[in-house]
Amino acid sequence: MKRLFAAIAVSLLVCAQPAAAQSILRDAETEAMFAQMATPLVTAAGLSPRTVKVVLIQDDSINAFTAGGQTIYVNSGLLQVADNANQIQGVIAHELGHVADGHVILADAGAKPALGIQILSMVVGLAAIAAGAGEAGAGVMAAGQQAALGKYLAFSRTTEATADATGAKFLREANISGRGMLSFFKKLQNEEYAYGLQNIDPFMQTHPLSGERIQTLSADLQASPAWNNKPDAALEERFKRVKAKLEGYVAPADRTLHDYPPTDQSIYAHYARAYAYHKGGYPDKADAETVALIRAEPHDPYLLEIRGQILLEAGDPVAAIPVLRDATERSDGNPLIATTYGHALVATDNKANYPEAIRVLKTAVGRDDDNPFGWFQLGSAYEASGDTARAALATAEQASMRGDTRTAVQSARYAMANIPPNTSDWIRAQDIAMTSQDELRDKKHRK
Repeated sequence: MKRLFAAIAVSLLVCAQPAAAQSILRDAETEAMFAQMATPLVTAAGLSPRTVKVVLIQDDSINAFTAGGQTIYVNSGLLQVADNANQIQGVIAHELGHVADGHVILADAGAKPALGIQILSMVVGLAAIAAGAGEAGAGVMAAGQQAALGKYLAFSRTTEATADATGAKFLREANISGRGMLSFFKKLQNEEYAYGLQNIDPFMQTHPLSGERIQTLSADLQASPAWNNKPDAALEERFKRVKAKLEGYVAPADRTLHDYPPTDQSIYAHYARAYAYHKGGYPDKADAETVALIRAEPHDPYLLEIRGQILLEAGDPVAAIPVLRDATERSDGNPLIATTYGHALVATDNKANYPEAIRVLKTAVGRDDDNPFGWFQLGSAYEASGDTARAALATAEQASMRGDTRTAVQSARYAMANIPPNTSDWIRAQDIAMTSQDELRDKKHRK
């Protein structure tokens, strides 16, 4: 059963799980879609599109969340059940409400009173047990736990309702219809009925129930001048493609082939089936799907990318190189596509390709501040070229991004010892060594 972000009961006072513990899916076309969806909303929120990111998480639950900072995480399950791009915009608007209203920062303010109630009840209950009133003491602690939980859940529901209202405001100011936000809540309400959740205790939920949210928001959303705006056709097209590609990647192949049968000759179906056949071990069928994609739109960088990626992963990097080179050029050097191109160059094991791989990958990691795989490939290219010092620097960069401070320190120190002092690479290695060493020291002090 997929979890509903609109109605989740909790039994303990816990912190949000860090996004780093989950699998982040990075895809050039998906990130371009999220940027297109979010930019007007981010601007309406008074934030900078350069600093707000929307990130896709591989998780089949219907959920989106923020975990501090200005990053919004959207689960793959939510994208798969959404009917249109406007629904995703409604979700992003809601999460931007959390960001703009500082709800993650305020979470401690909501947890502290609840924790205080819980601790007090434990003290009183333990005192009663010590005095011989075991049953009464246990009752006091249970009641305190329930009261503490209720206190925290009430705070959580208030912040969610506030984020709904703020999100509706951002939709209006961005001139985007709120139909998607409302229809998505109705979809969640239908899920609640399907799973028999309509009779759950509304006071034991982290979010207001979907029916309550619909009732609260309907008037404001429908009163917006943007309510009757037509959907953005280009954005809707991109959404359909991304949704199909995502299903091909994360869903079992038989499900993908059921949703996009071979009789369906649309771009979306070819897109979905290409990766489904690839991971299912049908290389000829996967190749035929990518050929059909390129035949339909021969200059589309994202369609070129998936063909090149499948060729590379099927063990033919030489055939992948011209396709990925074309995709990189036509995407204006998109760093994710360029990283795959660089990977193909390295994978040929041909020394003649290493200089180009280094050039392409250096540019890619320079344009993308969260690309550990790019640093890994760059390190591989340097290593294959005999430049062990810069291979170590690339390893230090990758380790630093992944939080592996010990490897970062060791690799950065090796780079410093073998790169000419005071050059830009030496200074960068010094920065990583010092920063990672400080982090290691802090970790030791926390133990």
